[in-house]
This record gives sequence, structure tokens and C-alpha cells, in this order.
Amino acid sequence: MITAHKILTSSEKFIIKLGLERVQRVLEFLGNPQDSLRVIHVAGTNGKGSVCAILSSILCAAGLKTGHFSSPHLFSYCERFKINENEIGEKSLDALVNFVCECAQRCEVELTEFEILTVAAFYYFAKEKTDIVVLETGLGGRLDATNVVKNPLVTVITSISRDHTQRLGETIDEIAFEKAGIIKNNCPVIVSQDNAGYPIVKKRAEELDAEIILPKDAVVEDGFAFLDNKKHAFALLGSYQGENLALAYAAAKLLGISQEAAAKGLVSVKHRFRMEYQAEKKLLIDGCHNPDGARVLRNFLDENFANLPKKFIFGCLNNKECGQILKTLIRENDELFFYEFNNKNALKFEELPDIYKEKASQTTDPKSEIDGQTLTVVCGSLYMLGEIFNPD
Repeated sequence: MITAHKILTSSEKFIIKLGLERVQRVLEFLGNPQDSLRVIHVAGTNGKGSVCAILSSILCAAGLKTGHFSSPHLFSYCERFKINENEIGEKSLDALVNFVCECAQRCEVELTEFEILTVAAFYYFAKEKTDIVVLETGLGGRLDATNVVKNPLVTVITSISRDHTQRLGETIDEIAFEKAGIIKNNCPVIVSQDNAGYPIVKKRAEELDAEIILPKDAVVEDGFAFLDNKKHAFALLGSYQGENLALAYAAAKLLGISQEAAAKGLVSVKHRFRMEYQAEKKLLIDGCHNPDGARVLRNFLDENFANLPKKFIFGCLNNKECGQILKTLIRENDELFFYEFNNKNALKFEELPDIYKEKASQTTDPKSEIDGQTLTVVCGSLYMLGEIFNPD
């Protein structure tokens, strides 16, 4: 049997092709397992991973058998398939991916990496008879492979900003139109009125008679979350998580989850490399990979570490707005180390804007720069973070 990793990273699979037709044909061959699932569908530019992680933890705490499909992974494709926060085993994933590829071949369909994973997720969660599935889009929404779901319980639109502009459009309105593509007829949609894409989301919801639910504010500070005027321990750092928590909690309440169950879930939320601080090493790790994510990270640093000298280790993919990200992140007295990680699409040092080529030092061993003395911020691509901190 060929391993899932070998299949999914092969040159003919490891590409992006937006569209639903290929996935629909294979799912139809499998009996449309997605139609048997109760799904919460989440799209957005930033925050969708956090919203899904929070929701999954809350639903598990409420006693529901919860499937969670996410992307990208950090260390292994197994991370993308969880039931009650437990990852699928490697051998099970190998068998699942091989099975999906065999079905696609019988349908005379060539699926991409993400399409294979999406079909596999629907089949896996249906076979395991999950009570509910938290489903994160991969790219955009309207033409994302996950958007074959016809009747989700609720859709959630997180913060919208510029990212993947080559595929989703140059403007906020264009990007918001793609994200709003997950909204379905008569299905409620949860979105913040402060969301830059709110006008487009609202218009689409009205066209589909989809109820718009505006979440109540949630405040996050110093390891606590404040929901409905009650204080609860919360595992995720950063005041910016208040927006994500508000969206997740609104979805949970819509499904009848009690505040007690929600509070239990908040304590155990796990979401690696999102404002992850290791105090003993003076190390902060964050997967900010677009300008808005960089703004959130810089605000967190200014709020919590304003007077400390900072050392940044940064790397990103070559399709990101690198200059704008660094402009947002780096101050005059900050040190900057650039890491060209092992990915064919990683940005090269020569491709840095001139102002940052002059400021940055190249490093081939980013871990050696973490000295426990200076606050070190390792940030950028999640693919890079997965490579640097891979426990293997």
C-alpha cells in the first residue's frame, strides 16, 4: 500500500484546482456520505482555525461525538482528521486515502491533494457516525471542495482580509464574495458586524433568506474569557481571540450547548502555533502569514512585551505579501533572521524587498537563534513552523 503522504505530496496531486465537480462525482459514487452529516461550515481569511478549534473543544465537552476537519497540518496529515480531538492513525489514513484514490480512478476523475482529503473526511466521519462535524474550508469558500455540503446546521464567516489574491480577488469585496459562497438557503450564518466583508456577506445572506446572527462580544485577557458577564479560564492567548470566541460561542448556543459545557471546553482548547508562548525559552510562535495576521501579532507584542528587545525569525511562501507583512511586524530596533524552509514555494532571500535584505540575516538553523535571553518571535508560514518544531 502506498502511504498517504507519498500520494498526497506527489507532483500531480500537490496542486490547487478550485471547483466542486470532481469532488461531487466521487462522493456520488460513494453514496454522498456528506449528506448524512450534521455540519458547521467555517470560512474566513484569519481566525477560522481558532474558531474551529474552540468549537470542537466545546462540542466535545458537551458530550457530542465531534469530527473536526482542518488545514493545513503542522507535522502530519493525520492532524486534519480528528474525532473527539483524537487524530486518525497513520495506517487508517493510508487505507482511507488509497481507497478514495481507487474510487476516483473508477470515476475517471483526477483529484488534487485537498480534494482527496475532503472526500476522505466526509467518508470517514460518516462511517464513524459522528454526531456533528466542524468543517474548515481550505481556500475561499464558493469553489472550495468542502462546499459540497448542501444543508449545514450553520455557517460561520470569520475575519476577512487580503490573502490568496491571485485566486480570490484583489479587493475585500471580491474575497468576501468567495467566502460568502458557503452560505446556504435558509441556513443561519454567524458573522461579526465589524467584519470588513460584512456588507457582502449580509447581501448574500439576504438573497438566500439566511438568518444573520451577530455574536455578542467576548473579551479575552490574561488567560480568561468573559462570556455573558461570567469569567472562565481560557487556554488561548491574545485579546484578538475574543472575536473568534464570540463566533464559536454563538454557534454553540445556536445548537443548544450550555454555558457550563462551553466553559469546560474553553479550558482544553488546543491550537498549536497561534500566539503560543513558551516562557522558559522566551519564545513566541505564531503562524501569521498575511498582513492582517501580522497586525494582530504586532499588537499582541506591543500589549504584552512592549519594553523587551525582540528577535524575529521569519519565513513565508512566495505568494504572500511579504513586504507588507514585514512592514507591519518589524520595528527599527528589532533583529530579523530570515529562514528559507524546505518547501518548493518558500520565499527565497533574494526575493525579499531590498529594505529587508539589508536588515535581515539569513539562518539555516533557526533553533540555534533561540537563546532564552532575548524574546524570540518565530513567525510566518505554518509549513515553516511545522518544519522547525517537528518533534521527529
